[in-house]
Amino acid sequence: MSDDETMKSLLRASLHRGRDNLRWKLSGLDEKSLRWPRTPTGFNLLGALKHMAQVEIVYFGDTFGRSWPHPEEVVTDADIDLDPQADWCAPETETTEYLLDLYARVADFADETIETRGLDAPGRVPHWPEGHDETTLGQSMVHVLVDLTRHLGQIDIVREGIDGAAGLSEAAPNLPPTADREAYLARLRGIADRF
Repeated sequence: MSDDETMKSLLRASLHRGRDNLRWKLSGLDEKSLRWPRTPTGFNLLGALKHMAQVEIVYFGDTFGRSWPHPEEVVTDADIDLDPQADWCAPETETTEYLLDLYARVADFADETIETRGLDAPGRVPHWPEGHDETTLGQSMVHVLVDLTRHLGQIDIVREGIDGAAGLSEAAPNLPPTADREAYLARLRGIADRF
């Protein structure tokens, strides 16, 4: 396996793991909990899912000359002009089931782009400024991974605030299983209080 194939395989595995974790972090909650704005800017779990689907449509579709086959599911520039948060807001007609299905279909679509191109395959990001819009598949994969992991961090915090669910992934929570959380929190508060 060449260095490029190894790197592509690592990036693809990271992308798949991030997608799985996003779906896992949304599981077990009702529609209201998933839609409720959790920050002053309106961050909500279902909106984050919708946003990531749109991100992958752009960075693995439009950027490489591939149009999403269902244009009615794409948040357009005109939609953003009407509502700058359109890609973060799931209207009542977009259920959790629908958005999870969309995200799965988008993942398959994105994976087709990844499978059929090399890391150095050229692309153009439609919303980047002219003259600075050139990219490669490898750069797009890193860009999407950075965006996904950033939002997974936000989702982790929000989900923990809803019902205490926490952890790195379903398979490997990466949290001490027998930790005395109350004692740990008391210790942290004691340290903070001394400042």
